[in-house]
Amino acid sequence: MSCTVNVMWDDSADKELPLPTYQTAGAAGADVCANFPKADRGGMVLEPGQRALIPTGLRLAVPAGSEVQIRPRSGLALRHGISMVNAPGTIDSDYRGTVGVILVNLGQEAFHIGHGERIAQMVVAPVIQADFQLVNALDKTARGAGGFGSTGVDT
Repeated sequence: MSCTVNVMWDDSADKELPLPTYQTAGAAGADVCANFPKADRGGMVLEPGQRALIPTGLRLAVPAGSEVQIRPRSGLALRHGISMVNAPGTIDSDYRGTVGVILVNLGQEAFHIGHGERIAQMVVAPVIQADFQLVNALDKTARGAGGFGSTGVDT
């Protein structure tokens, strides 16, 4: 199944960088690059514990009934402790501003984010908007109100 997400560059974007790109035929996520404005093309250093909004230079028109989820890249997380504070981030179908990625350095060393570096992945997903209905009681289940760790032993 596929859909079309219309993309345009922000005014300060480096238009020579690739659009979001699937790296393999079976990839669910398309890689997204850091796209710093011309004055900042040297990138930036993210110190341990620091978070920053990294520009992508992208603006999207996501089809109605869909969202774009921005997710961390597993290789950056494993090798450097780079993740996202709000994973996954959501781009709603009615948002037309520039997409930014909130990265955090959970590692123990400073990490340089270079201009054009693949920093996140973008997944297009269907959205269902629910009708919320106030009721006096909820149906009973075997789990009931059991919360964190209630379905088994956590290791």
